[in-house]
Amino acid sequence: MSKSTDGQDLTLVGPGTVMGEMMRQYWIPAALSSELSVDGDPMRLMLLGEQLIAFRDSSGRVGVLDHQCPHRCASLFLGRNEQDGIRCVYHGWKFDVDGRCLEMPNVPPPQDFKEKVRAKSYRVRECAGLIWVYMGARAEAPPMPMHEALFVPEQDLTVTILQREANWLQGLEGDIDTSHFGFLHAGHINPDDFEEGHPARHTVSNRAPEYKVTETDWGTMYGAFRPEADDRMHWRMAHFSLPFWTQTPNADFADHVVAKAWVPMDDTHTMLISIYGGRAKGATYSSSKLKSGGGIPGADGLDYLPNTTDWYGRWRAVQNIGNDWQIDREAQRTNKIYTGIRNIVMQDQAVTESMGPIVDHTKEHLAPSDVMIARTRRRLLNAARAFANSGTVPPGVDDAEVFWNARAGSYYADAKIDWLEAYQDKLKTAIRWRAPSPQAAE
Repeated sequence: MSKSTDGQDLTLVGPGTVMGEMMRQYWIPAALSSELSVDGDPMRLMLLGEQLIAFRDSSGRVGVLDHQCPHRCASLFLGRNEQDGIRCVYHGWKFDVDGRCLEMPNVPPPQDFKEKVRAKSYRVRECAGLIWVYMGARAEAPPMPMHEALFVPEQDLTVTILQREANWLQGLEGDIDTSHFGFLHAGHINPDDFEEGHPARHTVSNRAPEYKVTETDWGTMYGAFRPEADDRMHWRMAHFSLPFWTQTPNADFADHVVAKAWVPMDDTHTMLISIYGGRAKGATYSSSKLKSGGGIPGADGLDYLPNTTDWYGRWRAVQNIGNDWQIDREAQRTNKIYTGIRNIVMQDQAVTESMGPIVDHTKEHLAPSDVMIARTRRRLLNAARAFANSGTVPPGVDDAEVFWNARAGSYYADAKIDWLEAYQDKLKTAIRWRAPSPQAAE
């Protein structure tokens, strides 16, 4: 097929699209559990191009419904969350978390037909401090994905959300492109600024690594390698997991637990949901301190705008496309910050949003350093089209345990050992949170 067709199939996520239908086969993280309170305000939720509302009822159950009341299509966002249901303020019809119509108070009792009316609803679970939604059509939902981060006790987790004004794939591809770190984030840093053994030292001493890439049961993985003395190789391992997950190599492999979901709100807006475990164990991160004791210049904290109630009102950064991400040209000119943009995540955000809402792949000239991106696009297309054309269940939907074998991070290995063999050896000795079992993440 043409690059144009490939681009559409990769990026568009609404109902009936090739990628959108595949994504609907998986459980999707959609919001923090803490965003909804018992009998609290309903929340607008844009997910895969669908306008939904989420609410927590009097019993603590979460409902995710189409925002339009099935009576006359008024928005249930305006509704009253009361007595185990959401009540439309237009005529008082009330629905539970499963979409069942509980009351039709404007209809005379002999003419009541509430048992025949349902609001469109999706199944919901809560795990790792997050609300998860299943948007597929199966009678029985699949198991939850067995990402290692989901096994970390909630008190040891760090979960963050950030909205990005660009297509989901643009953001995801930045996570599986390791060579940009030595420029975008650390172009102003010298190798000697880091302690020996710091995970970022190698990325600035050799800014053009070589790559090994392979397909996996869960998606794709790469190893970026740099030769070291004494016949050793330094590896940075990272993963893409279907349908929209990444694991980045910004810490030591032995205890680095991370899962990042690039959840499409619609075709041009994305929620980056990052789940980190292991920081309490003292992992060294690529953005941690320099030899001098100070942090990497530009690795500032992230500031958020106040949340609003509109469809795109949650988890927006103060630095954004409207203010050019607050770029500081003087900091750029003096090489204080390579980009002139504060915060490592904002540096990523700036370049991906600057590409436009949906990048035109026909204009690209991919390099050898982009092999992981090319292979991941092909993996996505093959899985999505196989499901669209023949109903082939995408990887990881039913066999959710495959995600357990994905671990990102950096390590040294004997240069004479095959890279995949070295990866398996490191995986055996890595600190794991829990051995997988069929219902472990349920």
